[in-house]
Amino acid sequence: MSVDRVVLASPRGFCAGVEKAIKALDWMTRVFDPPVYCYHEIVHNQVVVNHFRSLGVVFVDDVAEVPPGAPVMLSAHGSPPAVIEAARASGGAVVDAVCPLVTKVHHELKVRARKGYTVLYVGHEGHEEAVGTMAVAPEAVELIQSEADIDRAARRPGPYALLSQTTLSEDEWSHLREYALAKIPDIWMPNRSDLCFATTNRQGALRAIAAGADAVVVIGSANSSNTVALTDVARSVGSRRVLRVNGADELPSDLEGVVAVTAGASAPESLVSDVVAHLGAINGVDSFEFTLEDEYFPPPPELREILRSLCAVVDVALGVPEPGGFDGQADRDFTAAQVLSPTP
Repeated sequence: MSVDRVVLASPRGFCAGVEKAIKALDWMTRVFDPPVYCYHEIVHNQVVVNHFRSLGVVFVDDVAEVPPGAPVMLSAHGSPPAVIEAARASGGAVVDAVCPLVTKVHHELKVRARKGYTVLYVGHEGHEEAVGTMAVAPEAVELIQSEADIDRAARRPGPYALLSQTTLSEDEWSHLREYALAKIPDIWMPNRSDLCFATTNRQGALRAIAAGADAVVVIGSANSSNTVALTDVARSVGSRRVLRVNGADELPSDLEGVVAVTAGASAPESLVSDVVAHLGAINGVDSFEFTLEDEYFPPPPELREILRSLCAVVDVALGVPEPGGFDGQADRDFTAAQVLSPTP
């Protein structure tokens, strides 16, 4: 390997929604005795999933597998209403770590369905986010993955609305949006795009550096939609070689020249550090900053209530004269990277 220089895209890696979910599940493992259950992978990254497995978290694809009374967390991708109801009926603590941006789409779908709209939902069949979103109003929604799907949906009664999975690439979304607008000029769309700002930022940063690189390395899991979208972005700008890797051990030995590196929104920064070290750039590492992200999502409301109650009990037991309760600033300052760091 003879890599001359590495160019790091910024932002990359964990987004605010992933930060929220990882920290929330970490709180769950501290508050409850194992096992803690999690419906689906908390995020799509095996390093993250394996970390929590080592702490006694059991990942299930059916809430019926959760024993009655056991604590359960619902993943960041959003869950069908029936799953949420079943989890709550089991009698244990339930914490929903759904990303607020996904919740926004759920709300949009629910409102449009109530108003009699046929909703065209651009997403990937079988992806947890798409499954959870479409289950909000299955009778009103049509999954859109191609122009032919739009043609088919347009045969249903109007009015029509257009929504999307948050993790799509801008290219994939814009193509189908323009076709839908041409087919149904008065189709309703939200004032603010459903595409996740973090996903869009990561794509913008990579788009700015990919074309000038000899190779692009995208770090993240194959089942991560936003990671796959990053590889699509790199190819769309003419990148000569695009590699998706789970970690440094999957890098080929023949990379050379300038290598652009980024990471999907569920990939830990530790994997980026390992990849950069393995590449061993002769002339060092440059960082390209597309934009600065400072978004923060607080813990899920159910978890905040649990933590407030625990803090109050501890304060009373210790005779604290002015109980402080759960410290939200402390949660803001503590990062998911710290959660995943090995204990000294």
